[in-house]
Amino acid sequence: MPNEDPLRPPGRLESLTQWQSGKIATLGARLTSSRMPLGGRADFAVLAALQQFGPLSQADIGRSLGLDRNDVNEVVGRLEGAHHVHRMPNPTDRRRNTVTITAQGARHLDELEAIAHEIQNDLLQGLDQNERVQLRALLRKVLASHGPQPS
Repeated sequence: MPNEDPLRPPGRLESLTQWQSGKIATLGARLTSSRMPLGGRADFAVLAALQQFGPLSQADIGRSLGLDRNDVNEVVGRLEGAHHVHRMPNPTDRRRNTVTITAQGARHLDELEAIAHEIQNDLLQGLDQNERVQLRALLRKVLASHGPQPS
């Protein structure tokens, strides 16, 4: 039997990018859940989309973020209850709602983004700034080669 560290994952696993990225996703989720309020990731995503793209229908929010419409409705309801978004019927199609970020929502987005950056710094502590930029570029390239995916 080879004299290797039994606590280290087998080389066959470590050689798989999908295994490594899964472990990183799990670590990122643990770091996030320990420092961001429950639902904070979804709130951050919805608020960021509204700030960047302006008022959107709930359906468009779901499509842009790869979220199920029921999940979008829950997140928007929570954000509306906290006065972070304003939801009103679409003037051209009363069956649809248009969602807009409020000034309070923009401040909340800034708070969530600051926490997200702290978490990212913890997650990527073993990389220097150039390596972080390179990693983001490579991940963006991998994701772009597969088109939109559901969350």
